[in-house]
Amino acid sequence: YGCYTGFDSDNSSGDFSEANHKVAEMLDLDPHQSNRTGKHNGETEIQENGIKRHRTSLPAPMFSRSDFSVWSILKKCIGLELSKITMPIVFNEPLSFLQRITEYMEHIYLINKACSHADPLERMQAVAAFAVSAVASQWERTGKPFNPLLGETYELTREDLGFRFISEQVSHHPPISAFYSEGLNKDFIFHGSIYPKLKFWGKSIEAEPRGTITLELLKHNEAYTWTNPTCCVHNVIIGKLWLEQYGTVEIVNHSTEDKCVLNFKPCGLFGKELHRVEGYIQDKNRKKLCVIYGKWTECLWCTDPTTYETYKKNEKRGGEQKKLKPSEDVIKSENDEADDMPEVQDTVQFIPGSKLLWRINCRPPNSSQMYNFTSFAVSLNELEKGMEAILAPTDCRLRPDIRNMENGNMDVASKEKERLEEKQRAARKERAKDEVEWHTRWFHQGTNPYTGTSDWLYSGGYFDRNFSDCPDIY
Repeated sequence: YGCYTGFDSDNSSGDFSEANHKVAEMLDLDPHQSNRTGKHNGETEIQENGIKRHRTSLPAPMFSRSDFSVWSILKKCIGLELSKITMPIVFNEPLSFLQRITEYMEHIYLINKACSHADPLERMQAVAAFAVSAVASQWERTGKPFNPLLGETYELTREDLGFRFISEQVSHHPPISAFYSEGLNKDFIFHGSIYPKLKFWGKSIEAEPRGTITLELLKHNEAYTWTNPTCCVHNVIIGKLWLEQYGTVEIVNHSTEDKCVLNFKPCGLFGKELHRVEGYIQDKNRKKLCVIYGKWTECLWCTDPTTYETYKKNEKRGGEQKKLKPSEDVIKSENDEADDMPEVQDTVQFIPGSKLLWRINCRPPNSSQMYNFTSFAVSLNELEKGMEAILAPTDCRLRPDIRNMENGNMDVASKEKERLEEKQRAARKERAKDEVEWHTRWFHQGTNPYTGTSDWLYSGGYFDRNFSDCPDIY
């Protein structure tokens, strides 16, 4: 749920800051006792093939949240806007939301596949798989990323994966994050902005993502646009937090007018539809070209419409279905509330003849001690030797609250978080006093060339590394 939360506003009164000071007293962490299976800050290894080996674990294990309740905070805020609430650091994970957005690139091989296909249908299949994979890393990630400060940035260059990425927090009220990525081989451009709309339903928090995501395949002169599904976290009051995605995602190829319609199904009775994704690709004449099915937490398949319809008819008649082996990720709820997640999840039913489009990456064995991070997420806040000299001073890796939390220094992290929020409030008041408007550095507001809707577009120049006029936000 942290992917879309708008907590920690610079308008917050700080009424809940005292909860932050209690965090360290509840924790018993020794960062020196962490299970280190990889190198950490400043210790990045180089493999024999010359590619950098990124770290495989965090400097310190995560702490237990069992002594804290989201409801203990939210119950004091009935009638207030969620954007006015300051949450204790105990509910965070040691990443900024800008870094969380970068996790879209974890399955970049799907973009590479789309670039390599000559058939537009196969390109759309790969793009659809990429759109689903972009939300896969959120599974079991109930920790909340840090809200970016206004002007905060994050860059990531991965030569081994063939891309570079830059993002900036372009607005704080409402919170808007803009990003831009390009292939190092000049084969694609991926960009967009995210502006979440939050709803608190008492037992759950729902985040409706707003903002257009655009993928341009330069070799094929094609552009695809879509919006992410709605994200919801359940059992806010009591029980085990669990997350689901639901809603319809429409991916449009603006060159061919092909469209992919994906239905992220809400959890039904007894969890029958939990995590399921089902949809189809149609041409500009609305003829169905293929059917896509699977789970955003597991895998995605495609088959032709006739085979799919025949399978569904047999299923209704009670015909035998070939199932994958039961998932090992069976989740059990901790209470009997009607809003709880069901005890058992079915895995994807495989339809013979289907083509595998995507399968989720296995998480590292110590993932549960690392905020349920993927291997890609573990590396995002790594500060390599010499990196500080070339990074923008606004880069997330330099945020002292995130850095201290990652290292297990919770009390320091909490105090730093409050200091940064107070500094942001003071800067906002100073600008208002002097009647000075905030100017973004790397993005500007404009119109998406394919949808005609308002969007934040990359202004260029970041990688020229002229950071002389960057704001002092830390």
